[in-house]
Amino acid sequence: MLSLLRQEPLARDPARRADQLLARYDAPGMPGGEVRVWRNGRVLYTKGFGMADLRHGIPYRTNTPTNIGSTSKQFTAFAVLLQAERGALSLDDDIRKHIPELPELGDTVRVRHLITHQSGLREFLNLLAMTDRQVSTDWINREELIQIVQRQPRLQNAPGAEFNYNNTAFGLAALIVERTSGKSFPDYLRDELFKPLGMTRSMARADRATIVPNAAMGYAARPAGFAEMGDLGGALGAGGIYTTVEDLQRWGENMLAAKPRVGSRAIFDTMMTNGQLTDGRKSDYGMGVFVDEQRGVRRVQHGGSDVAHRSMLALYPTLNAGVSVQSNNAGFASSVAFEIASAFFDAEMQSPSTIAPVAYDPSRMTAARFDAFVGRYALDAAPAFVIRVFREGTSFFAQATGQERIGIVPTSDSSFSLTGVEAALRFRRDAAGEVSGLTLVQGGEQRATRLTDAPAFAPTGAKLAEFAGRFFSEELESFITIVQRGDTLLLTQRRHEDAPLKASNKSDTFDGRGLTLSFERDRNGAIIGFYVANGRTRDVRFGRVRPW
Repeated sequence: MLSLLRQEPLARDPARRADQLLARYDAPGMPGGEVRVWRNGRVLYTKGFGMADLRHGIPYRTNTPTNIGSTSKQFTAFAVLLQAERGALSLDDDIRKHIPELPELGDTVRVRHLITHQSGLREFLNLLAMTDRQVSTDWINREELIQIVQRQPRLQNAPGAEFNYNNTAFGLAALIVERTSGKSFPDYLRDELFKPLGMTRSMARADRATIVPNAAMGYAARPAGFAEMGDLGGALGAGGIYTTVEDLQRWGENMLAAKPRVGSRAIFDTMMTNGQLTDGRKSDYGMGVFVDEQRGVRRVQHGGSDVAHRSMLALYPTLNAGVSVQSNNAGFASSVAFEIASAFFDAEMQSPSTIAPVAYDPSRMTAARFDAFVGRYALDAAPAFVIRVFREGTSFFAQATGQERIGIVPTSDSSFSLTGVEAALRFRRDAAGEVSGLTLVQGGEQRATRLTDAPAFAPTGAKLAEFAGRFFSEELESFITIVQRGDTLLLTQRRHEDAPLKASNKSDTFDGRGLTLSFERDRNGAIIGFYVANGRTRDVRFGRVRPW
């Protein structure tokens, strides 16, 4: 039974609109969060909502320290740039100069590649997800990051050639700060940044055993209520910072100041400049922050997601303004910060109707024309992630694996914006003019290839049995067992539920549990192993174990 508890018109007052956006998290027994909007040194709106600690009934305040996850990356990038400005390192240094125990991987990874996500290193969380480890709960220490890189056989891409979001790189960057400064990373941030800026409730958590006074506990929904969740292991540098929206205002104002109190204008300008790849393409990422636009206004932003904590810090340099939200509710959508910014800074932003090229009239996209795009598209880097494009009457939609459908609006004869999401789809055609793929534009660009309606590869019976067996990865020191049950293959590992594998449209390729397995045959056609990919990490080999 559905009960309607409250109904009210959409507020025009920005503060009231923010209240409406956050209302779902502001209830008794509900994990909540904190929000702050400021401009020109003046606080326009701030509020704590919901509960910071369900066990002890402690409400959220605007000075409740919260794990901000990957929003922490800007502090790591700042620390690296501060060390470079002091002459303790160069952004062009080979990272092995500072971490000599790392192996040669066929090309030089430089310090700048770490803080721009262009290193080619394996992403350690995605990598460990291929094993029987439970990355959300298992202990991962920082030394394991070095061991992971030591066992990587080669780089995934030439340094600088590809943007690939990477927590391993930021963990190594924090280690370089330690080795060039002689201080632990938490002490470095405390002494060089937090204390000088008066960020008195901010700290880098060295590991999950470190106590954070008065901090918000993270919670995830369960059928019987909420469950307490811990923090990710091995996150220092990539995440691991606890702070408040009040402290983040101090940091944001310092970043935008003409004469920063901590650091230099040159450091922050460098951080907030779009990166560039070796082929000349620009990245939406600077150093530790994404650099983009919102309704025509320049925006510098980064979100964070730990196990059950969520955060977003969005700065608007031309407005000298910022919005920060953070929560201890795993179901919290931190992109609400952008909606709150639209409410408070609406007058300075372009009307949504003026953002799309005026030369294109959306009514030109008839149902018949749209049907050329209807189909399924698998991300090249993560084939298990499929975007379905479809229509209902004259309404157009896209739906990604595991997500709700979203309306899409044509912005040209081959591109669409996603309703309510900072993302777009650009379709590609082959030489014959047929739609062959698309590019998802969302914090970078990801190519996807169109799938055939019926998989060309659909083995059954004895053909399916070829893929069953036990496989071992030397790199991960971990097993995966493939079991046949009838006309289904199951991927089995200790500490994970058995996962069915679904044949892909590509020969000898299967998807399941967020992994894509591409099987390898010898010259006689026998299965001898497979390569695994799950987005940020790819080409990890598992060899067949004999006997099996």
